[in-house]
Amino acid sequence: MENLLELLKIRRSVRVFQNKDIPKEELEKIVDAARFAPSARNLQPWEFVVVTDKNKLAELADLGQNAGFMAHSSACIAVFCVDTHYFLEDGSSATCNILLAAAALGIGSCWIAGDKKPYCQRVNALLNAPSGMKLISLIALGYPQEENTFKIVEKRGLKELLHWEKF
Repeated sequence: MENLLELLKIRRSVRVFQNKDIPKEELEKIVDAARFAPSARNLQPWEFVVVTDKNKLAELADLGQNAGFMAHSSACIAVFCVDTHYFLEDGSSATCNILLAAAALGIGSCWIAGDKKPYCQRVNALLNAPSGMKLISLIALGYPQEENTFKIVEKRGLKELLHWEKF
């Protein structure tokens, strides 16, 4: 299980991708990992839309704030949840599994915010989401352009943020 701990240290957001398709089987592995995320009362309220069409990726990139790079990604996974009490937590948990599964497969990813953004309804319409579904995230995916993308990046030290018994 130490491999997971190492993976957590090297995963990072990638916004520059190679012009290379991700095999359907790899995308299915990534979504399969998402469905194993924890959810409140095990409701599993999520649905996933995988977008690989270049025109649709460009449309999504135009809709989202700070999402222009998605037009050059190989795929996007849109995470939706039924409007349950804990939809945001559940969908965020699934999103994290997507990010980690992608990194484990050598695929770069970047979480683009959803839920409270003004573009949510336009994304829902573009992807034909049923009414009552909440957009949690758009995740751009692709093989990183930069070599050695997956390496440990500097983070705050454990002693700076760990507190025992009280703050």
